[in-house]
Amino acid sequence: MPRPALAQEDIAAFRRRAVDAAMHLFAEQGYAAVTMRGLGAELGVSAMTPYRYLSGKDELFVLVRAEAFRRFADALEAALAGAPADDPVGRLFELKRAYVAFAVAQPDAYRIMFELRGVADPPRGPARDELAAQSRRAFGCLHRCVVDAVDGGHLAGDPLTHAHLFWASTHGLVSLFLAGQLAKERLQVLAREPWELGATALAKRPSTRPRASRTGKRRTR
Repeated sequence: MPRPALAQEDIAAFRRRAVDAAMHLFAEQGYAAVTMRGLGAELGVSAMTPYRYLSGKDELFVLVRAEAFRRFADALEAALAGAPADDPVGRLFELKRAYVAFAVAQPDAYRIMFELRGVADPPRGPARDELAAQSRRAFGCLHRCVVDAVDGGHLAGDPLTHAHLFWASTHGLVSLFLAGQLAKERLQVLAREPWELGATALAKRPSTRPRASRTGKRRTR
């Protein structure tokens, strides 16, 4: 006799449990070591039960990454909600502090987002679409703030370039902390250092590209 079809509510509830359990498993063991059998054991169900709710480990990993980015984006948006809308520099400060605070509070989610890689081409479907949407939402918080800072004359240059540099610099600090190479107290001090001062200095730095001579030919320094 075939099994009765699962209700959508039951499927959603199990997948949430699976994602919560797998978040720690992936962060602790790495992508390759995690198995669906191990997930079943973690959840206290049979080895085959997860396959009733998930297509396999690849889909599970995409769901876990989407959830990590959702939490991250929520944290960044919450920080912006409490910052004055007419103070783009202050909003950049708030974002940096929120970024660091999230990584300290939820290191498993942070590692899942930025340190682990699963399959090169995740399976197409709602899970991958959700991952892309949540990732864009997180970066979009920063990009919008930088656009406002450029429009307000606080920064000069390309907003997207600044946003990537801000993101990369803070990610570097967090990565050092998570690797045990930077003390938490020092990380928290650096979280209060302004992103925008470094960006302004970069924007004003002379270009190192070859200059054109009066004849139109390029020359090197």
